[in-house]
Amino acid sequence: MNELFEREYDGSVNLLPYEGTVNYYGRIIQLPEADAYFNTLIHRIEWKHDEAVIFGKRITTKRKVAWYGDEEFEYTYSNITKRALPWSPELLELKEIAERVTGEQFNSCLLNLYHAGDEGMAWHSDGEKDLKKHGAIGSMSFGAERKFMFKHKKSKETVSLILEHGSMLVMKDATQDHWLHRLPPTKLVSAPRVNLTFRTIVRATSVL
Repeated sequence: MNELFEREYDGSVNLLPYEGTVNYYGRIIQLPEADAYFNTLIHRIEWKHDEAVIFGKRITTKRKVAWYGDEEFEYTYSNITKRALPWSPELLELKEIAERVTGEQFNSCLLNLYHAGDEGMAWHSDGEKDLKKHGAIGSMSFGAERKFMFKHKKSKETVSLILEHGSMLVMKDATQDHWLHRLPPTKLVSAPRVNLTFRTIVRATSVL
């Protein structure tokens, strides 16, 4: 395990072969601090079970989510609209770290709590109208290490990696246009994972 955490990653390397940009920075927060953030996020975030409307039926997931931002941004996905809560001190600290490491700017964060490996996320792309077109999405992970996968929408080519405790990944440019991504469920993981996806929400009147 120590050898894994001592790996160094070049965040400038694009993990996708074409039509998109994904950069993985590895573990950007050292282990004791990452443990502390994980415990804080588990206990202090206003978690709620996620919901989706599928074929007109409202579905409640085991996975829990929370939505925070600079303003009371509304964010709609899976036909459910959420209103952002004000940043907590810990989330502001993590946003500043994410921005410093990646060179990107974010104004909101969608958090996911996966209680164990049997909870995951199906293939999808983040193309909601509320998001900045081709903007960066910064994914910060705490807790259990999980596999994360990408699949090209046409060629079906896949790319996968393990997201480490305290690590940072960024998806940007045309990634959401051409690639799907997912967090596959696994029976090999029994511990929880918290994922923070820092985003940029734009309003209909914004000029970019």
